[in-house]
Amino acid sequence: MALVIENNLNNKAGNTIIKFFNKHSDLSQLSPLPKNIETGRKFMDKMNISQLSYSKYCVLTHNSQDYFVHYRPIKNCIKNLLSNPDILKNLMFRYENSKKAINDWGDLFIKLFQNISNSHLKFPKLHSWIYHIVDTIREYGAINGYTTETYESLHKTYVKIPYRLSNKKEVEKQIMENIRRRAIVSRNRVGKTKTPMAFVYTAKLFDFDLSESMIEQNKIDPNLDKKMIKGFEKFIDCLKVYLNILNIISAEGCRIKIYSSVTLKNGAILRTKNDFHHRPWFSNIAVNMNEEELSEYLSDKGICYAQTLLITEIRLPNKSPMHLALVQWYDFIEETPFVYGCPLLRLVKVYNFIEIEAIEDTIHVVPRFDKNNEYFVI
Repeated sequence: MALVIENNLNNKAGNTIIKFFNKHSDLSQLSPLPKNIETGRKFMDKMNISQLSYSKYCVLTHNSQDYFVHYRPIKNCIKNLLSNPDILKNLMFRYENSKKAINDWGDLFIKLFQNISNSHLKFPKLHSWIYHIVDTIREYGAINGYTTETYESLHKTYVKIPYRLSNKKEVEKQIMENIRRRAIVSRNRVGKTKTPMAFVYTAKLFDFDLSESMIEQNKIDPNLDKKMIKGFEKFIDCLKVYLNILNIISAEGCRIKIYSSVTLKNGAILRTKNDFHHRPWFSNIAVNMNEEELSEYLSDKGICYAQTLLITEIRLPNKSPMHLALVQWYDFIEETPFVYGCPLLRLVKVYNFIEIEAIEDTIHVVPRFDKNNEYFVI
């Protein structure tokens, strides 16, 4: 038999297979299988069925002479047994019973413990295990070949990283806003071949190799404005998000340069200065949305707004330089998105790197003095 010979199984292993079949077929008293492997061999030798033709296996070559063992593959024998409707019916009954038992257990487990879980046990792994595991085993085999890698990757990208970028208040709302803004970040990366622009930077503030220690060291500079400090605090997490969009796995060897200003394609100057004529200046900007996304987001005729925190040039080994701005987004106030024909905005705790080339222009934002965290674009 193929299973016994190719895997060097002894009679004990063969008998275990027979016992397993008998146990899970609900036919232990009327099993069509022999009591043991020795009886099975004799039984198969007497069978004369087309599906059970003999195969042979070379076990020894001696003096240029091959010696073969002739056998009938056990998988063909099982196939023949399962062609019997009565046997197949009982096996299917056992399968449906197992599936129902797992589903019932899962429903009871969720009922008992969902109230002590913030998500009410709405976990992809638990759902897959309870409601799909039986079908998965049947189609793909043992569960050691079953993976939730896709769910893990999506959870990291769309939950863990946005959560770290939030201020831990109204977390779900901030996560959703962060995910929405990613479309803006990647809008020029899909289906386009662009000619890189030569940007004119002025006043280099920092130049360092990327590491958490260097970020921490730079952000404690007493001369930095709180907005630039916030930019350093969000730097690594936002860079990971951006590199993930580009399918860049490692930031090893990354060199960071941070500037106080850069000239945009329309000649406007984008600034992030701690002291510009004795006052901090962090430019507010207009970012042009992708036309395919206009129906999904509230915008001002396709424009969204943000405040610039850092202006950077990022270099990776064997990659073209990336000219990026780290921004904090404004969002429209949903109840009254426009007042006197002007966009009415609020500054939200959502941060991203965007391409400087995607910035349409600098804008002027005026606080609404009788309200907290409300701004007009003029």
